[in-house]
Amino acid sequence: MKILVVQPLHRAALARLESRADVTFEVVTDFSEANLLKHVGSADAITVRDAPLSKDVLSNAPSLRVISRHGVGYDNIPVDYCSERGIPVTVVGPINAVSVAEHTMFLLLAAARVGVELDSAVREGRFSARGEVSSVELRNKTLLLVGFGRIGQEVARRALSFGLHVCAYDPYIAAVPDPDVTLLGDLDDGLRRADIVSLHVPLTPETRRILGARELALLPERAIVINASRGGLLDETALAEAIASGALHGAGLDTFEAEPLPVTSPLIANKRIILSPHSAALTEETLMAMGVKTVENVLDGLDGRLDPELVVNLQAIEGTGNATE
Repeated sequence: MKILVVQPLHRAALARLESRADVTFEVVTDFSEANLLKHVGSADAITVRDAPLSKDVLSNAPSLRVISRHGVGYDNIPVDYCSERGIPVTVVGPINAVSVAEHTMFLLLAAARVGVELDSAVREGRFSARGEVSSVELRNKTLLLVGFGRIGQEVARRALSFGLHVCAYDPYIAAVPDPDVTLLGDLDDGLRRADIVSLHVPLTPETRRILGARELALLPERAIVINASRGGLLDETALAEAIASGALHGAGLDTFEAEPLPVTSPLIANKRIILSPHSAALTEETLMAMGVKTVENVLDGLDGRLDPELVVNLQAIEGTGNATE
């Protein structure tokens, strides 16, 4: 059985593949469509990080049986097409929740304390900036979490320890496990009361631009916006304009609608916007764990014993017996 590894995995993950005598694998670092078409034809399985897998690429893999995503988002994979072909698409589950939650808090603190402005001032010899730049405290501020899955819950635990009042909006849950978190039934209501809003939802047709110009205008003056989830969830131009005008205090962004972020993006020029290169989950510990789980999922798919909790298109395996009991 051949596994096409699109984008390198942690060495511990590749060691798992090497231990299987019945498996061969090929690591592809050039993930352009033209190059993938050269390598995908004999693949029984694919692992992939954030590289786009087009329908055209997958249609040239007649023996493909499983795609294992190194992460929890899957908007780079044509899931509907995979379902039509009976190809399960898997994710790694909650492995990266702590890492992303910690990075969310990093972005939040850096935005609140205008970290880029102060860092630049010291490097430029402007120590007097300490009296010119306005930071804000987190204590007693209201944080709205849009999405309250595993990552949102990890963020809530950390935010509460900073003295934040935490609210959550998630139409897919009926209750929250933490009595200190208030579940809201209306997003607009949550935005009107939020000093900080942090996004923790997948990118779907329903969530695309969930924070557009209208929604950003509902936020209180000097609010902060955080996105360590998926690019495309917010209107980046509207966000940049709101911060430049002083309507919002700042933002912390790890994901973007176009990646890599174009140098012409209005986000880059404003030091009130903290930027990181889609790296919230990329600690050494999480990279190893995600890589190993990615390999475990792809091998489970080939062995016919997938964990249904990690399959995003269950219809692809229903009736096949490809699931644990």
